[in-house]
Formats: sequence, C-alpha cells, structure tokens
Amino acid sequence: MSQTSLKQKKNDTGSKNSKDSIDTEKRKDSEKSGVRLSTQESQESPLPKTDSRGYVVRNQWSRTSRSPSTRAPSVDETRSKSASLKLPASSTTSRTSSTSPSQQDSQKELSAQPSPPTSPMPLDSSPPTPPEAYSQSRRSSKMQENPEAWAHGIARLQLREYPPRTPPTEWKSYAQRKTTYSTQLDRDCLSELPRQQQLEEEEEEDEAYWASVRTLYEKTPSCSRPRPPKPKHAITIAVSSRALFNMVDGRKIFEEEGLEKYMEYQLTNENVILTPGPAFRFVKALQHVNARLRELYPNEQDLFDIVLMTNNHAQVGVRLINSVNHYGLLIDRFCLTGGKSPIGYLKAYLTNLYLSADSEKVQEAIQEGIASATMFDGAKDMAYCDTQLRVAFDGDAVLFSDESEHITKEHGLDKFFQHEALFENKPLAQGPLKGFLEDLGRLQKKFYAKDERLLCPIRTYLVTARSAASSGARVLKTLRRWGLEIDEALFLAGAPKGPILVKIRPHIFFDDHMFHIEGAQKFGTITAHVPYGINQKMNN
Repeated sequence: MSQTSLKQKKNDTGSKNSKDSIDTEKRKDSEKSGVRLSTQESQESPLPKTDSRGYVVRNQWSRTSRSPSTRAPSVDETRSKSASLKLPASSTTSRTSSTSPSQQDSQKELSAQPSPPTSPMPLDSSPPTPPEAYSQSRRSSKMQENPEAWAHGIARLQLREYPPRTPPTEWKSYAQRKTTYSTQLDRDCLSELPRQQQLEEEEEEDEAYWASVRTLYEKTPSCSRPRPPKPKHAITIAVSSRALFNMVDGRKIFEEEGLEKYMEYQLTNENVILTPGPAFRFVKALQHVNARLRELYPNEQDLFDIVLMTNNHAQVGVRLINSVNHYGLLIDRFCLTGGKSPIGYLKAYLTNLYLSADSEKVQEAIQEGIASATMFDGAKDMAYCDTQLRVAFDGDAVLFSDESEHITKEHGLDKFFQHEALFENKPLAQGPLKGFLEDLGRLQKKFYAKDERLLCPIRTYLVTARSAASSGARVLKTLRRWGLEIDEALFLAGAPKGPILVKIRPHIFFDDHMFHIEGAQKFGTITAHVPYGINQKMNN
C-alpha cells in the first residue's frame, strides 16, 4: 500500500475521532438540557437546591452505585475525572495508528454504514455528572449567549403557586367599607392597608357607639334599674313568698297531695303571674321611699333592701321571678331553701325585719332576736296611699317591753296605773319593733334636712290601748329619751282599734294581741301579729 493511501486513512480516522468527540459533547449537552427541563416541569415537588448564581446543584454519584454519594468528591477524584474526559487528540491518533490494517478496514466499513438514531439516556439512569468546573464554564458561556432566556428559566424555577385569595370574612363597619371600596379597588388591596390604622378606626367607632348608648340610657330613666344598696348600709326587709304573693292554691295542694304534686303544679304554672299578697303594698311603699331618697341623695346607701326569703324549691323560683318582674318590684336578692327553714339565713342577710305568713317561722325568728311578724290580709278592699309609707305600731310588747302586761295580768289595772305614775320618768325597756322604728326615724331626718318635713314620704303612728291621762306620759317620755319622733299618737283607753285604723289606712299595723288583729282585719286593714310577751304564753 502506498504512502498516500496511508495518509488518507489517517485523515479519515482523525475526522472520525473528531466527529465522535463532537457527538459525545452533544449528547452531554442534551443530557444537561434534559435535567433542566425535568427540574422545570416538577414544580409541585420541592424546589431543587441552587447555588448563589441560581444554578441547580446536582448530587455527585459514586462509580460503584447509582445511589447518591453522601461523601463529597476529593480534589484527586475531580482531577482524574477531568483527565479521563478531556483526552488530547494525539492519544486518539496514536491508538488508531497502533491498530492493524485489517482492523482499520473493518472500522472503516462500520463507519460507512448508517448508524441508528441515538436516543437520549433516560433520566432515571442518572449517568455520572461532569466535573463542576466544566459544567460552570459551559453554563457561563450559554448565559452570555442568551441571558434573558436563562433569567426567565430561573424565575420559573423560583415561582410558586398560591391558592386563590378569598374575600375577608371578618366584620367591617360601613365607614371602613366606604373608604376601602370608594374607587372599587381590588380586594387584594385590603392586605396592603396598615393594620394599625384599622385597629384605631375600630376603637374610635366602638367608643362613639357606646357613648351614644350611654347618653340614650341616661335620657331614658324608665330603662335604668337602680343598683341595690350595700347590705351593711341598707335596711333589710325579708319577706316570704306567701306574704308577698297569694299562694293559697299551691299551699292547699301541698297539704293535701304532697311536695311532688306541689312542685309539678308550680312548674306547670310558672308563666302564670301570682296575685298580690298582704305584704305587697307595703313593699311597693318601701320602693317609693327609696326613689325619693335617690332624688335627694343620688349616692345614698341607707335605703330599704327587700329580700325574698322562702322555703320553696329552686324550681319554683322561676314563677316567683316572673311575678316580681311583672309587677316591677325591685327585689334582687332571693333565698330559696328547698324545704329547709330559712330562719338560719336571716342573720346572714343582716335582716332588720322579717315578714311571713307562717306563724311558726315568725316565732323562731323572734327567739333569735330578729324583729318578725305574721302577715294577715284585710277582709275588705281598701284604698292605700301610693306616695307615703304609713306604719302603725302598738305600744306594749311591740315598741316597748311586756312589763306593763305582766303587772296588769298579775295585779290588775289599778296597780298598773299606780306603777306607771311612780315610774313616769323611767324609760320603758325596748320591744322587738323598736329597731325598725329607729330606722324609719333616721330616714325621716334625711328628708327634714332637705326641708321636706311636710312632704316626707314616711309617716308613723302609735295606736295603743293605754290611757293618756294615767299612763300616756311615760310612753312619750320614753320615745323622747330614745330620740325618736312619732308623727301621730292615738291613746284609745281600751276602745277598738279597727275604726281608727280605717281612717289611717296604714300599709301595715303591728300588734301583739290577736283580738286587735282580727278586729282590724274586719275593716280591711293589713295587719302583722308580733308573737312576743306574756300574752303569747297565756294563749298557748
């Protein structure tokens, strides 16, 4: 074979080797672009790690396994890889020249045959990546060629999809909506408003709203409910449910059919308003006195405080509350003992006067040292004064002790008159209702201090069977010594009290003799029996 043919074969093999090297470079570029496309399309998966310039950092793969190598490649390995990949052209020519002529002919025939189209290597096969230096140089050159395309690709990698925005669901005032949507801005602009400004606007609107409500209630006295006085300053009047309301029907069911039927009856009729009882008008008059005192003394605490004291079950309390609210009674404190006697709670409530329809409970309270009386309604209807509280008292065994009663029962009336004349300047001992008369006198002086003596809403009466000439002086001197003023003193010298009480029309009349109570009832007077003194022992 001639020298020219050998030179020609060398040139062919050199061109073939150069073509092979170009093909391998193109294949590597296609693999790199495939990796980029795969990372761009997988946006739902977590974002790939990028370096400071925004390029994707790929894992290094070991030579013996397809799993990512956790060990970073050393400098020697990087150099060996680059040396093996970047072979000089002389080495390829030396290899081709060392082959035999027969091998060269076969290689030439294979190269002449059309090669099948080479498909890119699948991404799952994960071939070993080229060295970092080589990839960075290639990328930098491509970025210089088309920087806009690379920037667009990086933006797509960093883009994340967010769910569609929903309109705000919290309440906003009309002023906020007007300022926000005055020019029909996009709802997304709401998030750009400063949060601090919104909070300040809400606070200002709340303050303006409550200020308007406050002025509205101040201008409407009927809507305001006065606060109850503090118990330590108030005059506490404890009233039983049977004294305040007429509960005769329920009492009859309790006595005949038992407690369960009674409770069932009360629950069935809890929306039925109870009718007024014997103490109802007295309680209404006490509330009128409180209203007058609040007019003269807005911060006054020395007021009447009504407490509903009953041994009813708590379930019955609903009907009592409905009835109290229906009549506009200012009763805020209740005591429902559920069958237990409420007498043990009287001192805890700082009770000044206890009124009940149960004579046994009243007797227990008297023994505990608490002013008490059993209420009886009048047999006739009587018109009562709504603008003045009128309270009538008997003298002996009510305001005073039962000293005179003992002398009368043991020695007769003559000895009684002599005794009273002898001890005229000696004050009588106090009775169970003396404290309540003191409370009334203290409130009267508050009206006198405001020059309201003639318009005072409290008026007291002494209605006694004593004779003024023989025993009246000691009574008046005793009241004077106590510092108490009685508005009217009526000495009847044993005459019936009923006709006199009809003229007075008191809201309540206290007496220790049942025959005086019964006589006043016939004329329609509301009476209160005080079970105190020797007369009660003789009756028993």
